[in-house]
Amino acid sequence: MSSLFISLLRIPLLLLLLYGFVCSLDILSSAFQLAGGKVAGDIFQDNAILSNPVAGLMVGILVTVLVQSSSTSTSIIVSLVSSGLLEVKSAVPIIMGSNIGTSVTNTIVALMQAGERNEFKRAFAGATIHDCFNWLSVLVLLPLEVASGLVSYLAKVTVSSFQLHSGQEAPELLKTLTEPLTRLIIQLDKSVITAIALGDESMRNHSLVKVWCKVIFLFPPLQSSVNVTAAATQNCSSELHCGKDSDLTWITQNITSQINTEKCRHLFVDSGLSDLAVGLILLASSLMVLCTCLLLIVKVLNSLLKGQVAKVIQRVINTDFPFPFGWLSGYLAMLMGAGMTFIIQSSSVFTSAMTPLIGIGVISLNRAYPLTLGSNIGTTTTAILAALASPREKLPAACQIALCHFYFNIFGILLWYPVPFTRLPIRMASALGERTAKYRWFAVLYLLVCFLVLPCLVFGISLAGWQAMVGMGAPFAALTIFVLLVNLMQSHSPTHLPKTLRSWDFLPQWMHSLKPLDKLITKTTALCCSPARLNDPDVVVVTPDTTNIKPESKKQTQQWYDNPALSLPEEISSEPRVFRLRGLERCNSTPL
Repeated sequence: MSSLFISLLRIPLLLLLLYGFVCSLDILSSAFQLAGGKVAGDIFQDNAILSNPVAGLMVGILVTVLVQSSSTSTSIIVSLVSSGLLEVKSAVPIIMGSNIGTSVTNTIVALMQAGERNEFKRAFAGATIHDCFNWLSVLVLLPLEVASGLVSYLAKVTVSSFQLHSGQEAPELLKTLTEPLTRLIIQLDKSVITAIALGDESMRNHSLVKVWCKVIFLFPPLQSSVNVTAAATQNCSSELHCGKDSDLTWITQNITSQINTEKCRHLFVDSGLSDLAVGLILLASSLMVLCTCLLLIVKVLNSLLKGQVAKVIQRVINTDFPFPFGWLSGYLAMLMGAGMTFIIQSSSVFTSAMTPLIGIGVISLNRAYPLTLGSNIGTTTTAILAALASPREKLPAACQIALCHFYFNIFGILLWYPVPFTRLPIRMASALGERTAKYRWFAVLYLLVCFLVLPCLVFGISLAGWQAMVGMGAPFAALTIFVLLVNLMQSHSPTHLPKTLRSWDFLPQWMHSLKPLDKLITKTTALCCSPARLNDPDVVVVTPDTTNIKPESKKQTQQWYDNPALSLPEEISSEPRVFRLRGLERCNSTPL
């Protein structure tokens, strides 16, 4: 009876931790916007660069990573298009880039499960499956869009076929729940980023931290006026107040007055700190809360999902329908993902909350894939509803941008889901998970390369012109295709290859293996963990003697590492465990 009562108490605790997890994601987004929001606005200023589709793609990635919000970057794009500074066709690559950049949140959440190897492997694979889908879709659809303008044309035809009227914005359920807490911590004036992107230099010195929440605008006859000089060709007779003084013509212009009436109530309203300082404080604190909530969520879930309960939940979530309707299971999961994302109106929150469930084995990777694709569709429907609530002058542009996002995800699903053979993102994510389980530092390297180094490098090359792009991109693409083909033949028909190419052993080890880099990182990490024992040969590897251990002790030792009820069959090994005490293994080892 007492165990049942304790289990029931864990359910509200789990909901409370989940609430803290979602709020920390919101604060994390605000921290990134404070730290990099103005930089993102500057990136959007050069419209000549944005007309280059490759540069536009990289800008979409970088800006979304900087502000940690695809909705913010999309709203900037809508403002640029509606003001005539950017064409819809040029905005499509930026939308594709924002779709890639928004998946960085999942990867950051997966890093929090690096303490246990099997959980980390599954969580990282579940997080990167979204990245793999987006990158593969861009590789196919971006050249197609540049050549034919298919996505932008479909969006334009769809908008022109409907009589659109500005309506009321749909309520956001998730923000209704989280804003009472997050608004007490920080409130942002996101119009500053949009104004900088539109070229308003007067907003550059304005802070993103919102100070005044209520203002009053004074219109005639309460407004003030000021005399300004006008062009010499100004027609004075058409002005209400106009005059001439020698060669100068002056007119009287009305200035609308703004009176601040009520200050906002949050922690940083009167702090006097710069945006960067506030952003770094929020970044550190939100990551700490995010990590704590995630670790506790995993522990609570592991304690709740034991034995038959875990097996039943796994069976319900991951089992397909009986033959011949098994193919419907994935599409049902897709609808479920779209519905859940539509309700909470945030794909990042949905996929990030799903990541720890993938890590502990409740949701398999094969089931997580359609759930993620459905989440992509759900977030586009949310964007369409938000676009329909735009002002009349921005309505067509907003709807076209939202529909471009929708068609991009639809075409991506048609490319990489209906035929099982084409579900490459699952195999790619599994390979990344295996690599990360072997070398945990690889996750940080992947995060930096895919979302920072590679976009910056390609963006820099694209600024040099298409000649530089072709000169550097063509050899790299040819080499990549060659390596992929050789790897494919090595695994399936090595006899058709020359003896030299049947393996990569003829190359230096650092060119075909991560072991040299792993040794370097291990030694560097060991210096900070235990400098005295770095060169001690007695603590390299410790292998426990399992021959005289009772079965109960073996079972208890195994439970320290993973929840056996949630372990997939192929991950349960009968070999004795090896406890490594060097470098990263020592720093992240599980208690013996």
